[in-house]
Amino acid sequence: MTSLLTSQEFWQYLSIPVIAALIGWSTNWLAIKMTFYPLEFIGKPPLLGWQGIIPSKARKMAAISVDATISKIGTVQEIFQQIDPKVLAAHIVHSVEPRIEEYVDELMLREYPTFWENLPTSARKMVYDRVRKSTPQLVDNLVEDISDNIEDLLDIKGMVIERLARDKQLLNRIFLECGEVEFRFIVNSGLYFGFLFGLIQMAVWYIYPSWWVLPFFGLLVGWATNWIALNVIFRPLHAKKVGPFRIQGLFLKRQPAVAESFCHIVTHEILTVGNIINAILEGPKGDRARNMVKKHIKPLVDETAGMGKALTQMAFGPTGFATLKNQVGEKAIQISQTSFNNPVFEQDRARAVESIMVERMIALSSEEFQDLLRPCFQEDEIKLILVGAFLGLAAGVCQLVFVFGETAFSL
Repeated sequence: MTSLLTSQEFWQYLSIPVIAALIGWSTNWLAIKMTFYPLEFIGKPPLLGWQGIIPSKARKMAAISVDATISKIGTVQEIFQQIDPKVLAAHIVHSVEPRIEEYVDELMLREYPTFWENLPTSARKMVYDRVRKSTPQLVDNLVEDISDNIEDLLDIKGMVIERLARDKQLLNRIFLECGEVEFRFIVNSGLYFGFLFGLIQMAVWYIYPSWWVLPFFGLLVGWATNWIALNVIFRPLHAKKVGPFRIQGLFLKRQPAVAESFCHIVTHEILTVGNIINAILEGPKGDRARNMVKKHIKPLVDETAGMGKALTQMAFGPTGFATLKNQVGEKAIQISQTSFNNPVFEQDRARAVESIMVERMIALSSEEFQDLLRPCFQEDEIKLILVGAFLGLAAGVCQLVFVFGETAFSL
């Protein structure tokens, strides 16, 4: 036994499965890192350098993610109704009401300072009161109008894609948090599968110690550990009973947990009320949405000015009065975009949307559900496998030269 432990050949053979395990672990770890990092291209484009596969195709990956999930678990109308237009209207009124005087003063002092400063206090108070009294109904009508036309006003797919394409870190987070368990398994499985391949490699090397055996098995380990791990994650699609065990892809088994993780990120960081309102006002149909706001604001200006129409018409003139209406409309748009900077309100509405999205995502079929994570492996998967194979080959050559050097070259 002592002679065995002191034998150089014993330790050389023992190193084979150990090195194979390290090759499997390191190539799988590198494959995951290369999938997501770096966020921006490092090197000299187009060939000398690297950018993470997901960040390099951010817009395409975002589109795939939306098609695979959001488009299947909630329409624009359903999401907006879950946010609840009545709650939105009440929140806007609650936010605006305490600042009525401030908003009116700001607008009038900017556009018509002399007129407003010389207006009697009682007249200004009448304007404040009229605006305060009219605001709730005006906001209700506006929100109802937006709700009725939400399908046309909001391009939810475009909104999500733009957000994720701009924020590659957030796009990475969606995949990394949803697939955290699976990515950890891929890395660790490289160690286990690599060791098993190493035992086979050791037996082959013992029987047939040709110079090409170690490099070939290194290449095989680098390639196969990735391939096996991916298949264990996504296959079989449906649970199968094998003896006392139920076998199913690891990712598919975690559908409820993944649904909660994905929907939480989407509803709390992408489909927030503030982002939705901004997408409506700044999106492809933003001009129509802005005109809708101004249309609902116009009666308020007409009604308020009607208290002293002759005076206001004389003070502003026809052009000035039209300008005032437009400025009030622009102020209303600005208020609409800033009324939702309230984390408590946003989180409350996010939870309301999240609940229905989680429920529907859990109900997706396995074929539909796998599309959430599968694309991040399929995109340029061959590059990752080739990199793993190349590194495994290089490790096998190093093993041949530095571990079995004299023995190998004497064959």
